[in-house]
Amino acid sequence: MSAPGMSARAFLSIGEVLGELRAEFPDVTISKIRFLESEGLIQPERTPSGYRKFSRVDLARLRYVLSQQRDHYLPLRVIKENLDALDRGLEPPVRTGGASQPPRHLVAAGELPRPEDFLREPREVRMSREELIKAAGVEPAQLDALEQFGLIRRRGKGTQYDGDALVVVRTVVEMARFGIEPRHLRPYRTAADREIGLFQQVILPLSRQRNPEAQARAEEAVRELAALSVRLHAALVRAGLRVELGG
Repeated sequence: MSAPGMSARAFLSIGEVLGELRAEFPDVTISKIRFLESEGLIQPERTPSGYRKFSRVDLARLRYVLSQQRDHYLPLRVIKENLDALDRGLEPPVRTGGASQPPRHLVAAGELPRPEDFLREPREVRMSREELIKAAGVEPAQLDALEQFGLIRRRGKGTQYDGDALVVVRTVVEMARFGIEPRHLRPYRTAADREIGLFQQVILPLSRQRNPEAQARAEEAVRELAALSVRLHAALVRAGLRVELGG
């Protein structure tokens, strides 16, 4: 979320933040901003002398908090939970007391990933085990099997799953309708690891460069190679099945 009328400088003082918010939220005060900080809803940086430095993200979070209070009368506890969901790439619950959900495009009914999906800018998603089970419609034992055979892996300290894990689990659930079990899919993990090794030869020289342009080219190469890999794999499988069926 970019802030309308935001200063070109990277940071704003608390007085400048107040000026940015006053037009939309006339009742906001410096004391209110400080209170929201004390409640953990924003975490502005500090200068060596102790002055607050507000970023674009801080300003966007303040706008979100104030609008949720004004338009939906949500208590700060709920707003804080919603912000936590947004920070993890999830969609906040529609109703108070509901559960956060992954982005809609990842869980649309019957929708499987398409090659062009890999060309989009990835959105970071972090889910707990319980959130993944609910979003994917999978049994805990099935999720354990997917981890056992290396088809999904946890992120960070072992407590989070990303959007790719959700896509994998939902795809495996769809394949289960044809009697295909996680143990049958170990060759996919092996093939993927081989592709990763191949593509790293292209990407690593770019990613090791420190300039932003090289980093951007590396990220674009990851997206394009992933899309090309999906396209090639689908074409080979389709062609092979046609041969077997005499098509």
